[in-house]
Amino acid sequence: MSIWGKIGGAAAGLALGGPLGALIGAVAGHMMFDRGKSGASPQHTQLAFTIGVIALAAKMAKADGVVTDDEVMAFRQVFSVPEDEAGNVQRVFELANRSVDGYEAYARQLAGLFSTEPDMLEDILDGLFHIAKADGAVHERELEYLENVAAIFGFGEADFARIRARHIRPDREDPYVILGVERTASDEDVKKAYRRLVTEHHPDRAISRGLPEEFVKIATDKLARINDAYERIERERGH
Repeated sequence: MSIWGKIGGAAAGLALGGPLGALIGAVAGHMMFDRGKSGASPQHTQLAFTIGVIALAAKMAKADGVVTDDEVMAFRQVFSVPEDEAGNVQRVFELANRSVDGYEAYARQLAGLFSTEPDMLEDILDGLFHIAKADGAVHERELEYLENVAAIFGFGEADFARIRARHIRPDREDPYVILGVERTASDEDVKKAYRRLVTEHHPDRAISRGLPEEFVKIATDKLARINDAYERIERERGH
């Protein structure tokens, strides 16, 4: 079963808990609350990831105060939701929009669930960036929203600049920002940063974690930018 399929009836038996659990519980037809930790199970991990992306995308659509059909369609364009799950995804999106819980509550729950897997949190940010730029640009309020979510996830300014650089200009053209290193970094430190990013963001990791194929594509694009940045630095330094 695809990760999207877990949003429907198959998800009803999972006690995700917290504001994300309330969303999936409402879609499944009853509220599911479990105050214990739910991050260990692969099913919980995949479910939390999926619902978290939908919820934060819904809240981002409200960043400018109005949710338009174009913003809802942007999500559908970025994520190829199967037709038999489209209704469930739409309901989660709408419920998150109407929820009294702020985006901070969703972001904090995800930060806790993936506290030992920051690359998963970075994947969520990458997905949100892709949704934000679906209309051709990441707007000021969307960028502020993304920066706030990144801060809740535990990413500092330099980390956010590195993530942002993969998606929007002007930093997108700076290979040092993309690798998250200073221009004065030694060759060895540049190589270490490059190898770490390749390991963290290789598409095979997204596949092994059972993430939607859209995130495998995002990871592939991300890896290409990381490789390109490293190659540009190597050429610049005459290697």
